[in-house]
Amino acid sequence: MLLVERHQRLSADFKIILKALVNLYRAPANLDYVYDIEDGLRDSKAAELSLNWLKTQPEIAQLIQERYIAPNPDIEKLLQYSETSLGYAYASYIKKNGFDPGFYRQIKVENDISYLTLRMRQTHDIWHVVTGFNTDGLGEIGLKAFEMAQTRRTLAFALVGVSLLGILVKSPEQLPDLLEQITLGYQMGSKSKPLLAQKWEEHWDKSLSEWRTELGIQLASLN
Repeated sequence: MLLVERHQRLSADFKIILKALVNLYRAPANLDYVYDIEDGLRDSKAAELSLNWLKTQPEIAQLIQERYIAPNPDIEKLLQYSETSLGYAYASYIKKNGFDPGFYRQIKVENDISYLTLRMRQTHDIWHVVTGFNTDGLGEIGLKAFEMAQTRRTLAFALVGVSLLGILVKSPEQLPDLLEQITLGYQMGSKSKPLLAQKWEEHWDKSLSEWRTELGIQLASLN
């Protein structure tokens, strides 16, 4: 009976994922489709394998065990930090782009995978600031390639795949730029220390350059 229920759930998830992938291809800026894909992939074998691999890294395993979640940051307070700090850089980034730090789709933490999903959503824009990847289409995929190397998460692979298909069909002249971003992101992610393991919110005052040095982020490659 349990096997039947699992099969039915996976079949339903696959339909949701497939529909979301098609919709994302048509409207790549719609984040709801991204979250639909991510939610649909949570019970997949690939998600389980990603989790198991992440747990082989002691710092990440510790974070998962703690279920570390920070409150949404106070942007105005962070703008009072030193202009060299991560907190100021992040708050400026949020202000400049007109973002809401709590915009992401909420998720109930019921197990390790749902916890990781929430933590990745919560820190997505911090990763943008630290890695230097822009928020345009190419920059987002560059960051997803970085995430592929760092976490092996299913969503990152799915979004890189959709972006390749979209470029091939809609704008093939942009393919070299996209491939460059994917290569760059993956290489950066492979060489850097795990961003997922960091408790950024406890060290907003640390300088952005210090964070990058400690993590091995090589911004020169972005030029």
